[in-house]
Amino acid sequence: MSSATLARPAAPASASAGRPRRNRAADAWMAVGGLGLGLVCGIQLVTSTGTAGPGGLITELSRWAAMVGTYLSLVVIFLIARVPSFERAVGLDRMISWHRKLGPLALLLVAAHVVLVTLGYAATSASSYLGQTWSFVTEYPWLLPALAGFLLMLVAGISSWRVARRRMKYETWWVTHLYFYVAIALAYLHQIQLGQPFATHEWATRIWIALYVITFGPLLVFRVAAPIVKSLRHNLTVHAVQRESADTISIWISGRNLPALQAKGGQFFGWRFMTRTDWWQSHPYSLSAAPDKRYLRITVKDLGDQSRALAALRPGTRVIAEGPYGTFTADNRRTDRVVLIGGGVGITPIRAVLDDIPKHVKVEILFRASRPEGLVLRQELEAIARSRDGIRLRYLVGSRREYPINARTLTHLVPDFAQGDVYTCGPEELIASVREAARVLGMPEDRVHDDSFSFHSPDYYSFETAVSSSSKGASR
Repeated sequence: MSSATLARPAAPASASAGRPRRNRAADAWMAVGGLGLGLVCGIQLVTSTGTAGPGGLITELSRWAAMVGTYLSLVVIFLIARVPSFERAVGLDRMISWHRKLGPLALLLVAAHVVLVTLGYAATSASSYLGQTWSFVTEYPWLLPALAGFLLMLVAGISSWRVARRRMKYETWWVTHLYFYVAIALAYLHQIQLGQPFATHEWATRIWIALYVITFGPLLVFRVAAPIVKSLRHNLTVHAVQRESADTISIWISGRNLPALQAKGGQFFGWRFMTRTDWWQSHPYSLSAAPDKRYLRITVKDLGDQSRALAALRPGTRVIAEGPYGTFTADNRRTDRVVLIGGGVGITPIRAVLDDIPKHVKVEILFRASRPEGLVLRQELEAIARSRDGIRLRYLVGSRREYPINARTLTHLVPDFAQGDVYTCGPEELIASVREAARVLGMPEDRVHDDSFSFHSPDYYSFETAVSSSSKGASR
């Protein structure tokens, strides 16, 4: 392995080009979201009937909670529609962060609406809370479906809670998340049919219908239609399945004109393998390198029902790929010194980023694993390190107590750690430790890049596994 040290040139122009434009585009998208919220609030102000009478104020508050909560629910869905221009402008990490923060708030507002509207109507009719609830369910059209939609929202919300996720299989979590779409559909029928602003204001109805179309249209286009069309056009199929270790396999995927996918090392796709048992679910596996003309490879560790079943895939199985997604790529580096830190199977996206790093860049690779068996693609990494100057590969095998990841350890291993970029992929604890070390050492945030492969990570598209591409000359 080479340990040659190269002089550090100025930061590459490609790394910084486009950032101001991307920030302006992100600001523009945020402004659009703010205008939408203002429009919703304006509709409620214009169509309000006042707060007179018993329960009037409570009922009015319930309507505000319903309007804002529903709008935020639509925003949450739009965030996972993966509109390409929106993702490029905002960044996947921010989209995921907003999705996870707005989801609970939307659910809380919808729950407040359910409670407050019942209290308000009960006060107006001088009935009990339970009596008014029964009246709603039995006498008001569309309220029973709306109640069912609210319960589905609760199920989706609870399944996203960190404690609940840790007790669930990925497949179960994924299915329960689909309930949110059904809940929104049921809420739409209730809203349009019974919502106070829509009873006498047809223009308000049209605006809200437009908001639903703007939300669900991109979802159907970019999450359903586009992946199918793209995958058929590139004729993606399973080429071969290769055993890497007792619990890890590599899946070769063949296709035509794969460079047209414009994928980069470190990005990921949502993969749907069209078998009798797995066609209905999509799993996110990282792409470790830009594809060549014919092949991609994903390396999957046994962490769930679907990843375990992939070992039985047969050559020729049709593949539907959604993506590429993510900004964990080499072109986001700001310097010509890079530290790549991978934990276990998290090394595979690191391997991908390595493919796209120019040869003049000095690279330090720290591979963290609890046992030697966890050093996935070890031989491949060593071959790359031997073939290129300026790469140093080191293994940190053992317990966290033996190799604590902190500012002191990292600067001991890499003295110029704080002067470069750091890329980290692995468990949440590893990522949090590297981020804290970077903060202590005063590294700018734009030089700290990370990705989590854990299902229990805060990412919406949390990585159950990771993916890697082979080096040139590997067996196919």
